[in-house]
Amino acid sequence: MHDIEDRTVHQLFEEQARRAPDATALVCGEQRLSYRELDERADRLAHHLRELGLRGGELAAVAVGRTPDLLTAVLAVLKTGAAYVPLEPTGPDRIIRHVLAEADPLVVITQEAYRVRLTDAAERTVLCLDDVPLPDLTGPLPDRAGPADLACVFYTSGSTGLPKGALIEHRNLLHSYRGWRQVYGLTAEDRFLQTATLEFDVFTADWIRALCSGGVLVLAQRNFTLDRTASPAELHELLLRERITVMETNAHTLRRLFAHLQPLGLELGSVRLLSVGAEKWYLDEQLRLQSYLGPAVRHVNVYGVAEAAVDSAWFDTTALTGEPDHPERLSLIGRPFPGTDIRLLDRAGRPVPPGTPGEICIAGPGVGRGYLKRPELTAEHFLDGEGGRAYRTGDIGVLRPDGLLEFLGRAAGRDPAAAASLAAVEVLLRGHPEVRESAVAEVETGPRRTGVVAYVVAADGAPAEPWALRAYLAERLPERLLPEAVVPLPALPRTRAGKLDTRSLPLPAPRDHAAPGPGSGGSAKAVRSGKGGGFLATEFGRLTPATRWAAVTAAGALAAAVLTDGLWPGSTDLSRVPSPWAALFQLLYLFEWLGFGLGLAFLLLGGPLLARNGRPLGLTLLSRLAVGWLLAAWWPQDNWYRVSRATDWPRQAALVYGFNVSLLLAALVLVGFLAWQPERPKGR
Repeated sequence: MHDIEDRTVHQLFEEQARRAPDATALVCGEQRLSYRELDERADRLAHHLRELGLRGGELAAVAVGRTPDLLTAVLAVLKTGAAYVPLEPTGPDRIIRHVLAEADPLVVITQEAYRVRLTDAAERTVLCLDDVPLPDLTGPLPDRAGPADLACVFYTSGSTGLPKGALIEHRNLLHSYRGWRQVYGLTAEDRFLQTATLEFDVFTADWIRALCSGGVLVLAQRNFTLDRTASPAELHELLLRERITVMETNAHTLRRLFAHLQPLGLELGSVRLLSVGAEKWYLDEQLRLQSYLGPAVRHVNVYGVAEAAVDSAWFDTTALTGEPDHPERLSLIGRPFPGTDIRLLDRAGRPVPPGTPGEICIAGPGVGRGYLKRPELTAEHFLDGEGGRAYRTGDIGVLRPDGLLEFLGRAAGRDPAAAASLAAVEVLLRGHPEVRESAVAEVETGPRRTGVVAYVVAADGAPAEPWALRAYLAERLPERLLPEAVVPLPALPRTRAGKLDTRSLPLPAPRDHAAPGPGSGGSAKAVRSGKGGGFLATEFGRLTPATRWAAVTAAGALAAAVLTDGLWPGSTDLSRVPSPWAALFQLLYLFEWLGFGLGLAFLLLGGPLLARNGRPLGLTLLSRLAVGWLLAAWWPQDNWYRVSRATDWPRQAALVYGFNVSLLLAALVLVGFLAWQPERPKGR
């Protein structure tokens, strides 16, 4: 392809519109738009946005549902010379408010269905595309952007705090596009499936790959990552119906799709290229899928970060020089895309030798400006040198003897060697025949105390007993690397981008509730048969967190029901109450008993939940008691009130001051807990 360095992303699209105006550009359900139609719609909206004052140096938030208006809005913003901030309109209120407050866009482009929540969150103009007449003006606007101007602001996933806005220029995206076109062999004959969430950087990558190549962008109307009702069968049907040739997806979605295909002997139709990212995709999975689908489908494992314009490294199995040992333990990301440089650094920023784990540092034209309004984080992660800008990712990799880069995992502030050790525990667990997925993370196991915990998802039909898995690890790892606990889960929690959500991993059971491991002084057989000490505690510890809460709440509610008549005789006597009021009062008593049970559960089990918020220990303990009191207080209050005479002023005063005032004080404690702003961890 001829040189593109002196252009912008939307100029490449406009060239395609002039070259083949009647070619299909966008497909969304039954709607089809040609390149001419999409270009003219974007022109009209761009002229309207310019009338609102949008121009170079400004930001516009695009919060549009999965319709053709979404691409119209993105292209229109770029045509004005401004940059767009992709904002998923169905996302959490907390994220929407944070992004709009920090980015402070001149205008928020959306649809009528999302007007209320976006108007409530933004003080700027909210423009609904389905409720505004657009001028009948087409053609380029004056004062358009150049290659060094800002194109978009990617808000990262915020795995350790609120998301940060990565500033990406047109030349960063064009650099990535050049690499995709060269490595993937993109042509105007390709049909690209777009399933990524709007806020995720892969959304931008998908439309650039498609519309700058002259191909067809198929915008899925369902989000197969977020929408739990969207089945792999629907995704497969869409691939076949729209004759998709190029598709990027996350590893989690691909696993679900493959689990649907294989038992039925189904294939992917016209798909020739399948790229997989977002989290670890293991080599055994890649080889298994390649063997199943055959040589006609190319499988690429991609690695990248939003701060460096999406993708920086890629691997397909043609790079292998022999049969790999333990492919179930490897996630290979291969080599950098053309024009990108990847270095591995130690904690002090020095290069590490081959074979030594190091932090992945990306350099080259794809690296963006830094973070919006975060100079301290920009200085920490973005480096300026002779070769231009570089970005320290916080991810750990190692250069193998065959020259291929292996991805190990996140550093999360740890030394690369320590992070590599955690990754080793994860892959060892994944290699167990009873384990389908695994994750190892450092979590807060108590107030101001952290520990390493392993999480596993059992293979179909496998028991995956925690004590047995820990014994398996103990045979293969030194004591210092053993996790404190192994926690079975029905599924690993995921972010909106399909990545592992480490903040949503549940806390393990307390140490005295854990099943005995190797050398703990009790045999697994005794525990399983009920003959060992602490059997009830052990069995309780094996329950899921939700089940433990339900069990304690039910036990507390039963105790409240039994104790009520003993402590306050006659307080629940409804023999003189006519129907239907008697049933309503009986329902009230039931709620009181459940409230007592829930308060008891929070007092016994809720401490670790509050401790994870990073507030001071004293405030955390006080808040725990306050919540328990708020939940349980009306049970004794109502019963004492019902057995008191209306003129018993001493008791009435005691009730008011003993309960109502204390409830107000408990509420103030909770307000203080919520208002306290802990120091947020640095990093991504």
